[in-house]
Amino acid sequence: MNISSYEDLLNAANMQATPQRMLFVFTKAELPDKPTRNQQEDFKARKGGALMPATCVDKLASARVSFATLSEESRHTGKDWDIVFVACMSGKSADITESAEAEEPLKEMVKSIQVGSIGNYLAFNRDGEMLRLIAS
Repeated sequence: MNISSYEDLLNAANMQATPQRMLFVFTKAELPDKPTRNQQEDFKARKGGALMPATCVDKLASARVSFATLSEESRHTGKDWDIVFVACMSGKSADITESAEAEEPLKEMVKSIQVGSIGNYLAFNRDGEMLRLIAS
């Protein structure tokens, strides 16, 4: 299945043989310490910056949480964000209702994003549009 939208991702996750938990890491674009003039210009043009994890959450794919609902829930955290990275994980058992299963994978996801290793995740902007990002 070709995934080109958040809805496609939800559908793909719910078509899997085992229950899926969706992992979300919300990030905020920031300038690095002591940015160069080019970095500042790219950042101002929204073409650069470092993506810093702001908050994370997990949801059952079967709950079919819309992107609009996810965005609304994120507003209640008080943490601003620019890009959300998403991954899915299979449960270790038929009962994947425990968020505790997602704690370590979310921590690993945050670490990966911090070092620019984003190739295993889908990325969406605040409007729910899927992005193709290139780490540098």
